[in-house]
Amino acid sequence: MSESTTQIKDTTANPAPLGLLGFGMTTVLLNFHNAGYYELNSMILAMGICYGGIAQIIAGIMEWKKGNTFATTAFISYGFFWLSLVTLVVLPKIVPNAGVVATNESALATYLSLWGIFTAVMFLGTLRLNRALQFVFGSLTILFALLAYGKFTDASADFNHFTGYEGIVCGASAIYTGLAQVLNELYGKTVLPLGPVKK
Repeated sequence: MSESTTQIKDTTANPAPLGLLGFGMTTVLLNFHNAGYYELNSMILAMGICYGGIAQIIAGIMEWKKGNTFATTAFISYGFFWLSLVTLVVLPKIVPNAGVVATNESALATYLSLWGIFTAVMFLGTLRLNRALQFVFGSLTILFALLAYGKFTDASADFNHFTGYEGIVCGASAIYTGLAQVLNELYGKTVLPLGPVKK
């Protein structure tokens, strides 16, 4: 009696570009604010909820179905980062009489530091992936460090603007990585290089 083997082929789409673009575009827009181009406004908060938040969480769930632990952890974590960031900004304003105290600079610095530590560890994971993701996570680690330092020390406007420009570079690298994956898949060849790492 012979045993038959059934193979299941994964025909679902790659969700990583969605997650990378949700993160990258939202990060760029927020850091145009940090660089001093405009005030914190509803456009940034809406992007934080919808594209940076919800879209990344959806991408993370899709990665979970594909068995990708790294991407699941990254996209769902950063999706909820954006939702938590928007919440800590708006919560004291929408429930002013509920005793919710607005986050002070020291607490915000601690929040950003913890996310920086998380990102630094995730960066180690990218050493097994590709150069593009290494740049995204490496520059994001630096961004969290700069943001936390700025809050801890009540840094100057020039320092905060410099941090904003670094954040724009970080977000742009995530946009590049996401679009590269889309174009490379569509054309069946390397249109935009990602710099694969030999394992």
